[in-house]
Amino acid sequence: MLKFALFDAREYDRPAFERCSEKYGFALKFFETKLNEDTVTLANGFDGVIVFVNDTVNKEVIDKLTEYGVKIIALRCAGFNNVDLKSAKNRITVVRVPAYSPQAIAEHTMALLLSAVRKIHKAYIRTRSFNFSINEFTGFELQGKTVGIIGTGRIGRAFIEICRGFGMQVVCYDPHPDENGKYNYVPLETIFSGSDIISLHCPLTAENKHIINRETISKMKNGAIILNTSRGQLIDTQALIEGIRSEKIGAACLDVYEEESDVFFEDHSSVIIRDDTLLRLISLPNVIVTSHQAFLTREALNSIAETTSENLRCFFGGKTQNEVEYREQ
Repeated sequence: MLKFALFDAREYDRPAFERCSEKYGFALKFFETKLNEDTVTLANGFDGVIVFVNDTVNKEVIDKLTEYGVKIIALRCAGFNNVDLKSAKNRITVVRVPAYSPQAIAEHTMALLLSAVRKIHKAYIRTRSFNFSINEFTGFELQGKTVGIIGTGRIGRAFIEICRGFGMQVVCYDPHPDENGKYNYVPLETIFSGSDIISLHCPLTAENKHIINRETISKMKNGAIILNTSRGQLIDTQALIEGIRSEKIGAACLDVYEEESDVFFEDHSSVIIRDDTLLRLISLPNVIVTSHQAFLTREALNSIAETTSENLRCFFGGKTQNEVEYREQ
């Protein structure tokens, strides 16, 4: 029986993966710890490892995995920036879940935007204290506003359709545009200068790291809203904080954070957070931060487990699918 180690396991991961392991005849071992240089020894004796966004799969980890005879790294997510693909090349196969539920992430993005625009999160807190004043809750309507979408993969396209349903004007940028003519592509400069709302839906690459930075923020409309449900390092957080404090940025809605790996998915409510940047960010009144939960729906969890299991079945059956390969820059 094939044996797999699932790292960074959460309570919500288990039911779907347990069903799939029974269905496919796998043996699964759940480890709550993240995979990194200190924990990679736990992978010894397994045929493959199943990892998530904040596991560290660098050269040192890959060296150990290959030494232990681990044959596959199965990402249970779409992003793969945490894997050293160059070190993995010709040594260990890397697969991913390219699309588990684009709708889940797109819907969460809109939920964040609506909360920021209509002050829903603040109204909830106020009425819980039986304070029914609506002072300072004036928002604005989305109809007719221009939303600039960076990245038109499955998630970006799902968000486009939601925005169109609200009557918004949609402009898009993608280095690899969809050629079916359904989307209004414009230069990146136009996204920054002409959008009331900018939403990031692209994978993290060397080219687009900190695509939101001091220079690009300076080109934006006064009061622009930034949405990020993709990867934290797409935004230079210090530049974002400066933009918010100067009132250049009207609001920021973030489901990801560039230094999230040691903070997100854990309960820190009774300890002192040592990340001063995160503390400043969360303290700002026009910032909403959720802890990388945009994917978290029942449908998405089932899809992730099913696709990951099918990736493993195919690989050990001699036919690899959803492989991520290293390409020279």
